[in-house]
Amino acid sequence: MAASILGAAYGQDVASSSVVSPATTAVTPSSITPVTTTDKAEIELDPASLLPDLPALPPAKASLIGGTIQKVDRIRDQLTVQVFGGGKMKVAFDPRTHIYQGSTQASAPDLRPGDRVYVDTILDGGTIFARNIRLAKAAAGGKSEGVVMSYRADKNELIVRDLLSPDPVKLRLTSNTQVTQDGRAAFASQLVPGTLVDVSFAAQKNDRDAQQVSILAVPGSDFTFAGQITGLDLRIGLLVLTSVTDHKTYEIYLDPSVITFDERLRPGAEVTTVAEFDGSRYVARTLTVKCN
Repeated sequence: MAASILGAAYGQDVASSSVVSPATTAVTPSSITPVTTTDKAEIELDPASLLPDLPALPPAKASLIGGTIQKVDRIRDQLTVQVFGGGKMKVAFDPRTHIYQGSTQASAPDLRPGDRVYVDTILDGGTIFARNIRLAKAAAGGKSEGVVMSYRADKNELIVRDLLSPDPVKLRLTSNTQVTQDGRAAFASQLVPGTLVDVSFAAQKNDRDAQQVSILAVPGSDFTFAGQITGLDLRIGLLVLTSVTDHKTYEIYLDPSVITFDERLRPGAEVTTVAEFDGSRYVARTLTVKCN
């Protein structure tokens, strides 16, 4: 009967002797090969592999902006940057964006509100996109480096424009405040507008009492910087340099009537520059690119 059923099913005659007895097809437990966890992992798909590749960024020239991160939108992958000098800008980023902290590679989770950044931006369609984001080393709490905007002796009030913040810092000089220049005692009357100072202070409820004010430079002083270019925008004449001496970041402005732009001048190049502090910024007088 089994042979006739199989024959009907396949449209041919099947000899009864060719029908295998169920007893001979019994599978013993030892013949079962279990599927291991490793086998399962081999057939699982990486969800990221299902996503389409991101298109290449347009070959547009980047514009360099500096500022402080005000907000990080991790849903839209977007930063709101309070730009140095005033204004806000929304900047998009994605896995194509290179993020650095000093000389080391960083990642999107390292971006936090309050961080000071330099961003190489390009226009991708109608979106301002970050090609590179460089996290600047934030000043330690209770310290500021900037330019004196005003000093009122009658109120003992010193207002400093921090070099890496859009908001001025208001300080109060007390009888305990030490004012120095080149390691020697100086007078508060020397804190004229345009003077570059380094300040440490103690935060009170409503005031910041200056503990020490170090006069670093007066307008017209020359400084020599040596380090690596971490940002460059020749259209606005701005070079961002990380010093090999103190590992701080400095903005150096390039005057095309004074500086001849070398074709080797690019991010990552090592340079030496003599820059004059003009009371608000460093302006390069000479610039030498180190030969590799």
